[in-house]
Amino acid sequence: MPLSTQSQTDDEFYVLVATLDNARNLSNILKAIAFKDHAIFSATPNGLKVTVEDSKCLQANAFIQAEIFQEFTIKEDMVGFQVNLTVLLDCLNIFGGSTLPGNYTEALKVSTALRMCYVGYGYPLTLFLEEGGVVTVCKINTQEPEEPIDFEFCSSNVTNKVILQSESLKEAFSELDMTSEVLQITMSPSQPFFRLSTFGNSGNAHYDYPKDSDMMELFQCTKTQTNRYKMSLLKPSTKALALSCKVSVRTDNRGFLSLQYLVRNDDGQICFVEYYCCPDEEVEEE
Repeated sequence: MPLSTQSQTDDEFYVLVATLDNARNLSNILKAIAFKDHAIFSATPNGLKVTVEDSKCLQANAFIQAEIFQEFTIKEDMVGFQVNLTVLLDCLNIFGGSTLPGNYTEALKVSTALRMCYVGYGYPLTLFLEEGGVVTVCKINTQEPEEPIDFEFCSSNVTNKVILQSESLKEAFSELDMTSEVLQITMSPSQPFFRLSTFGNSGNAHYDYPKDSDMMELFQCTKTQTNRYKMSLLKPSTKALALSCKVSVRTDNRGFLSLQYLVRNDDGQICFVEYYCCPDEEVEEE
């Protein structure tokens, strides 16, 4: 990778250096959580966690493990900063999607290499992007990171959990009435097992999943729960759904919702995107 020949003498000044042969492996997963301008970056020796929040009701986290990167060097236990995510995505896509005229298979081989460096508090996030011998340097202002909301969603309090093939959830979202203000989720050890309901302009709609469905990889429900979630809060998560191959749906004893998406990047490596959403209102169990 040509960027690897860049002078390494600068590296001693950086607390974080991360390189990728294909910048899309970062930009695609960031697009899955890009519903607000600002994102909180938290880097540890395990990798990168990027958090976006909306009015204390919704939180999205993208996890990019250290192994995804060709190089991932961190000199502190934790490095954190906040950046404008819209600007960062614009920079990562500065070469315009890497398509070549003519041969489609050749176009697939073209990728933008990325070297991402951070000196520390008060310094910009520096991106070195290289494609076809052309190197572009972008410097993005950083802010002190805000403390992400702790939704206190822990596995010991999870009451119901299902793992689905993403295709089946995409199908459900295409059939449900998106004019509904809420999405109602029913999870139960007995029928209807797992039900999605909307209440829109065209009336009430239900989408049921049998627990022995081919699309259902795991079904662990201990009690009947019915909760409603604002559709406006859930809509951003459809970006992650579109990229994913599996999704884990969990609710805890307070009715908080966790959606965990398993996403494969261009190189077949696995990353995770997680959305937390608080319930809209209590619903009487039928």
